[in-house]
Amino acid sequence: MKIAVVAANGGAGKLIVKEALRRGFDVTAIARGDNKTDAKNFLRKDLFELTKEDLVGFDVVVDAFGVFKDELLDLHSKATAYLSDLLAGTDIRLLIVGGAGSLYLDDKLTTQLLEKEDFPAEFYPLAKAKSDELALLRKRDDVNWLYISPAADFELDYLSKGEYIQAGEVYTTNSAGESKISYADYALALVDEIAAKKFNKTRIHFIEK
Repeated sequence: MKIAVVAANGGAGKLIVKEALRRGFDVTAIARGDNKTDAKNFLRKDLFELTKEDLVGFDVVVDAFGVFKDELLDLHSKATAYLSDLLAGTDIRLLIVGGAGSLYLDDKLTTQLLEKEDFPAEFYPLAKAKSDELALLRKRDDVNWLYISPAADFELDYLSKGEYIQAGEVYTTNSAGESKISYADYALALVDEIAAKKFNKTRIHFIEK
């Protein structure tokens, strides 16, 4: 299986590349700067300069793009729209490294986590931007997309446990009442889904077991 990881130099991107390589997949890292990943196959190119031809032959494209400055947050939706347009009408899967703020608090899917009164104000702009990104994807019937939310507490430095819980649209906690996951275990879970091919045109999320 051939996998492209876009924005591969980021924290999540590097670990997704590493895990996919460990599993024996043919991985190409794509980033606008020098290659900081373990991938031997590398395309140095800005996401917004990619062409359809650049992505021909891949089975999966992972969008690990992320920015955190308020004035740049609209780039999440723009990046997803751009990649969706490139992959429209193909069989290539588009997996998005998502956010947790858009997870729902009820089975009727009416209230999102970011809408809670006690949701941290400093995280709201990013959560809203990622929620808008998901809303954009839900309108795309021409792309084989999958939005993969991490747990609410998503940290690079958390100890990897090598196991996780998979959930769907509704905010979920583990037996300790926690919604947390390391970048490494998120990468493990995401690559498991690449191999399993279980989900399409929906959102799932992963938490620490």
